[in-house]
Amino acid sequence: MRSNRSALSSAGRRFKWAAVGLAGIALLTTTACDKGKAPPPATPVVQVVEATQRDVPIYMEWVATLDGNINAVIRPQVTGYLVKQNYREGDLVKQGQLMFEIDPRTFEAAVDEAKGIRAQKVARFDTTSANLARVKPLAEKNAVSQKDLDDATGAFQSAKAELEAADANLKTAKLNLGFTRITSPITGIAGIAKAQIGDLLSPSGDALTTVSSVDPIKVYFNISEQEYLKVANAASAAGKTPNDVALDLVLVDGSTYPHQGKVTVLNRQADVTTGTFKVAALFPNANNLLRPGQFGRIRATMKVVKGALLVPQRAVTEMQGKFLLAIVGADNKVDIRPVAVGERIGSDWLIAAGLKPGERVIAEGTQKVRPGMTVEAKPFLAAAGAPAKAAPAASAAKE
Repeated sequence: MRSNRSALSSAGRRFKWAAVGLAGIALLTTTACDKGKAPPPATPVVQVVEATQRDVPIYMEWVATLDGNINAVIRPQVTGYLVKQNYREGDLVKQGQLMFEIDPRTFEAAVDEAKGIRAQKVARFDTTSANLARVKPLAEKNAVSQKDLDDATGAFQSAKAELEAADANLKTAKLNLGFTRITSPITGIAGIAKAQIGDLLSPSGDALTTVSSVDPIKVYFNISEQEYLKVANAASAAGKTPNDVALDLVLVDGSTYPHQGKVTVLNRQADVTTGTFKVAALFPNANNLLRPGQFGRIRATMKVVKGALLVPQRAVTEMQGKFLLAIVGADNKVDIRPVAVGERIGSDWLIAAGLKPGERVIAEGTQKVRPGMTVEAKPFLAAAGAPAKAAPAASAAKE
């Protein structure tokens, strides 16, 4: 009996300690579970832009090169040594301004020689003329033979021809002497001289420099057949010709030249190898800012879209041929919406349908959101550089 009570007491103590152990394990397990439980997700932060309306010009654009309206190549017309340069390279020179001088001494001597020869011919002409004047009356009275008259007449004609040749030689000598003073045939910007003092120049040698007339300045660009038809049709719809379309010139630094130009030359035919027309336009250039050889872009405004809605291109997601925008409502919930897009305008995209003015569009963080999700909206921090104010019409709209 005592043995049974001892056994029961021992079993009770074991159960008690087992219960305490299980309770401890349960407590530790509960604590561990509480510690491992993840906190609720934070509200995603996105950057949004407000869809605003503005009038946007749609333009076509081409790469262009600038050239002088007239490019006068300056070459020597006589052979001789260059002794002087009379202009400053890169400066404006006037029509008729002296630019180079060739050693004139040889040509001055040639003029003097031609003058001497002419004097001889004048003397002979005077002698033969006087002799013929004496012989003619005598021949009429048969006081001299016909041979004497023929000889006097022949001598006079020969002397006259020699005098005319001497006059021509003197004129040529004077012209060659004048060619030793090389002047500019036009008013324009003079280029760098390609000859040095002391060089032997000749008409068959290299050009000395080039003078370019730059006011107005000529701008060349190539336009495809399709683009030409677009421009022609747009101009016709406005009651104009392609030559009447106002052109803007965008310089290499991105600035727009303050004066507009117009087409002056459209080549008579398209290039069969490239399918393009060569076009030349003239731009006023009174301060000579533009120089031949510069590059730029020609823009022709085709139309103006009134009240266009623009969003950054990065806000538009393309998926399976559709274009989507993530819109943040007044309750800060996200709505993923299909839209129709138009032309790309710099870093923006024109939205043709599916967006209303004033709606907030997610421009940064679209990958973090799902429909119906609540987000924290902050203003979009655009990249450096203002968005472009116009759109190239060549960028086809996708809808």
